[in-house]
Amino acid sequence: MAIPDIIIAVDGFSSTGKSTFAKLIAAEFAFLYLDSGAMYRGVTLAGLEAGAIADGKIDEAALLEVMPPLDLHFRHEDGTTKLYLGDRCIEGEIRGWEVSQYVSPVSAIPPVRAWVDDRLHQFSKGGRVIMDGRDIGTTVFPDAQLKIFMTADENVRAQRRYDELAAKGENTTLEEVLQNLRDRDYRDSHRETSPLRQAEDAYVLDNTHMTLHEEVVWMLGLLQGKFGLKESPGLSC
Repeated sequence: MAIPDIIIAVDGFSSTGKSTFAKLIAAEFAFLYLDSGAMYRGVTLAGLEAGAIADGKIDEAALLEVMPPLDLHFRHEDGTTKLYLGDRCIEGEIRGWEVSQYVSPVSAIPPVRAWVDDRLHQFSKGGRVIMDGRDIGTTVFPDAQLKIFMTADENVRAQRRYDELAAKGENTTLEEVLQNLRDRDYRDSHRETSPLRQAEDAYVLDNTHMTLHEEVVWMLGLLQGKFGLKESPGLSC
């Protein structure tokens, strides 16, 4: 399928499967995948390890001192994209419960957003890119050729997140996960800098009752319709 060199922006609420969806699309249609949320989680992890985040509080001044020398970058391994801090793969660490509790307020800090946005622009130069986050189509890449906004029922999202954490051995409850999800949705939608919102030209994907295969088929139809593509590749998922 002759898909043009475009940027696809995927935004939406937490635990809607944005990263999983974007990774699948990248694999199916040969796009470079960039996970903006992973960058914010990487900053949060670095802040926790440096003591800039502790006891439920974020020392913004200390966190901003930690950030400039951070060597956060993506590496493509075994068909997937993983986040590294220097030579250390932190993909597993950034998905833990502690990082999840702080990533939303950290990502609301304007200098943090500016720092991450600058690096995302650097990573995406000169290629076919799909990127997911909460403000990709509205702030980071407002001129993206294709924008998708993902949503799902909050109880379904909470169950998905709880199952993911439980599989990693995290000690939490479904009620805590649901409340954390609601808090993140509110903070993300009401923050002063780049709040979460649906871009006017975004296509909505509600995957409450969809399988991953159905999501990819939906995307295939969207690409064919929007760009007039006639070929249809055999989907692997």
